[in-house]
Amino acid sequence: MISSNDFRTGTSIEMDGSVWRVVEFLHVKPGKGSAFVRTKLKNVQGGNVMEKTFRAGEMLPQANLEKCDMQHTYKDGDQYVFMNMETYEETNMSQEQLGEAGGKYIKEGMDVKVILWNERVLEVELPTSVVLEITQTDPGVKGDTATGGTKPAILETGAQVMVPLFIAQGERIKIDTRTDSYLGRE
Repeated sequence: MISSNDFRTGTSIEMDGSVWRVVEFLHVKPGKGSAFVRTKLKNVQGGNVMEKTFRAGEMLPQANLEKCDMQHTYKDGDQYVFMNMETYEETNMSQEQLGEAGGKYIKEGMDVKVILWNERVLEVELPTSVVLEITQTDPGVKGDTATGGTKPAILETGAQVMVPLFIAQGERIKIDTRTDSYLGRE
């Protein structure tokens, strides 16, 4: 159990049979009346956002989330197959379970952290940066500079990112998975 006074951004609670993550919180103590905590909660499974007010000190069940290291081994149709690195058990996940970033940047052999709740997959945490090869982009022209502009490039996973003009097809680049931004050559 967790008190509403202990809410922080990222805290996970169980409510209405699902897991909710605190996105924003504000502890309010009015001059008259009792204190309360105004929160913005995001459903981890569905993605919908809800605003809810709790009494200060109200006890709620905290979600018991388990993180385990898994490796993406192969893709079977529209299912991604991951292997638990401790038990060697395989788990299938759909594109929806991976999320938008997971589908864009995941490749075979990549290690990820999978968050489980009651033996069900909630979400997949990718590394903050990945190194991928550019499969298609416009050729660089002599005189293109690092500070000039950007152009679109398609990576080996099919994701499209903006890269500097001097980057050529076949180069390996580092991408920030949180912001979809170019970090540098590898």
